[in-house]
Amino acid sequence: MSDSPLPRHSNLPAAAPFWMSVLMLPLVALAAMRGGLWWMLIPAYAWYLTTFLDIALGTSAANPDPQTPVDQLFWHRAVTIIWFPLQFIAIFGSIWYVSQSDHMTIWNKLGLFFGIGVLSGTIGLVYAHELLHQKTRYERLLGDLLLASVLYSHFRTEHLLVHHSWVGTPRDAVTARYNEGFHRFFWRVLRDGPHSAWRAEKGRLARGGSRFWDARNPFWLYGALQIGALVLALLLGGWLGLGLFLFQAIVAVWQLELTNYVEHYGLTRKYLGEGRYEHIKPRHSWNASQKASNWLLINLQRHSDHHYKPDRRFPLLQTYDRDDAPQLPFGYPAMTFVAMIPPLWRRRMNPRVRAWRRQFYPEITDWAPYNRGDTPMPRNAL
Repeated sequence: MSDSPLPRHSNLPAAAPFWMSVLMLPLVALAAMRGGLWWMLIPAYAWYLTTFLDIALGTSAANPDPQTPVDQLFWHRAVTIIWFPLQFIAIFGSIWYVSQSDHMTIWNKLGLFFGIGVLSGTIGLVYAHELLHQKTRYERLLGDLLLASVLYSHFRTEHLLVHHSWVGTPRDAVTARYNEGFHRFFWRVLRDGPHSAWRAEKGRLARGGSRFWDARNPFWLYGALQIGALVLALLLGGWLGLGLFLFQAIVAVWQLELTNYVEHYGLTRKYLGEGRYEHIKPRHSWNASQKASNWLLINLQRHSDHHYKPDRRFPLLQTYDRDDAPQLPFGYPAMTFVAMIPPLWRRRMNPRVRAWRRQFYPEITDWAPYNRGDTPMPRNAL
């Protein structure tokens, strides 16, 4: 794989729909300049317009050639590569602007930064996820910068070292349990995620003969980048700017964990005994084939294939039929809205989980340990 950010060939028409996220940036500028309720256009675009387009445009099960050379993906890759500077301007430019302006009330400012949090969570963290899985240094650095801009840097370690190895087992905090409401899940992940990431990184270093204070521990980088973001917010906007920065970070993390909740809700791997679990399979992720939300989320909804081939670039991710992988009734934006209302979520999703269990695991008669997350920890888990 070339480490050059400028491949020789590209396919702009095929990549163009995946640039729909960029249209959110003028909405941020409009909301900042006009004040009032203009900020509502940002979540309306990301959530409601995308869901409407999903209904209007339908689904797509077309699979690209996974052997497509990377130099034909320039315009696909470009939107993820340019996103950090654009998001940086949206966050810190807005902090400076509102600190210098007097046409917005505090409620208008909170609304604006709610919208920016939707931007940095719905788009920025999805792009960070894509970048962190790549082999090139500059892409991984851009992913780290995006995570630091919402104070969630430990996600890199937790996602790469824990989630991809132990999804569907009690070792993975972001595998939502059957009947677990989102709000309970959210606080559990906020509590357990940083400790889990630290434990994983400490274990990785120990296997290489190093201690946690070694310079190769990425938590030093995480801390430096996050402190830098906090200081910059304080310098640009004072205590108000710092508060608004923290607010958008909370909104962004809420968006990320809503998506994590949806992706694996109730889909547990079979325990085989003696600390062993079955290998992860396409059946262990919820997928969605709606066109518009896959454009906005750069094919994140083809989630089963991502777990099969984590470094496969988003334009090349494959989709599966219902015999191999469970399908959601709507795209992730609509499903995350449903997830915010636990009774409605359970009414929609619990029958699907039970049907999934009957389809793939008719031999399991007692699901109570899986529901509680009480099955044994995986052997050799970090």
